[in-house]
Amino acid sequence: MKAVLHTANSRGHANHGWLDSHHSFSFAGYFNPERMNFGVLRVLNDDIVAPSMGFGTHGHQNMEIVSIPLEGDLKHKDDTGRETIIKAGDIQVMSAGTGIQHSEFNYSDKHSVNFLQIWIVPNQQNVTPRYDQISIDTSSIKNKFQQILSPNKDDDGIWIYQDAWFHIGEFDTHTAETYQLKNKENGVYLFLLEGEVEIGEFKLSKRDAIGITETDKIKINIKANSKLLIIEVPYYI
Repeated sequence: MKAVLHTANSRGHANHGWLDSHHSFSFAGYFNPERMNFGVLRVLNDDIVAPSMGFGTHGHQNMEIVSIPLEGDLKHKDDTGRETIIKAGDIQVMSAGTGIQHSEFNYSDKHSVNFLQIWIVPNQQNVTPRYDQISIDTSSIKNKFQQILSPNKDDDGIWIYQDAWFHIGEFDTHTAETYQLKNKENGVYLFLLEGEVEIGEFKLSKRDAIGITETDKIKINIKANSKLLIIEVPYYI
């Protein structure tokens, strides 16, 4: 097993007043040649958006964009006429494909919204743009990993144009869990949303992450009540 630890305080940071964003990989004004991507995982932004503020209409092409609200509600609108609210506990994917224009705003005028913005390089180009969105049953992630994204339309969770799998789980103190990779040639980027865990010699706290390759399973020891997001992706582009 090979591993690289990305601590929370080593991430790129930009505070624009209305937007407080931490970047796990090079993005916008943050550039780190050693943090360009993890395989096909290109962007993982941890964004806090002020009340009633957000991202105005802008375009994307040929990227799988996943939004996961952690606190608060996010209003999505796009040029197809689609409008929806993405709430904490939801997950939305946008396959940008041939091109789409959209906006995202904090739905509340009183409270900030915190959400993860994740970009995955697709394995198909110029597809017809599409969206998918689900709500995660909190009982399904208690002391186990629940699949919330995959390459398969008929599988659990949403799907994208890439051989990638996302799992999420909430675990009690002094428990342990093993994640079995879907494809041993893939890598895993584990992002600790809350808590404390140990993986081999590595100790992770809130918002730390670890990229792991060259293994088919990962044993995770839970040291405090924890919430984890596992992103399994093809490691080489």
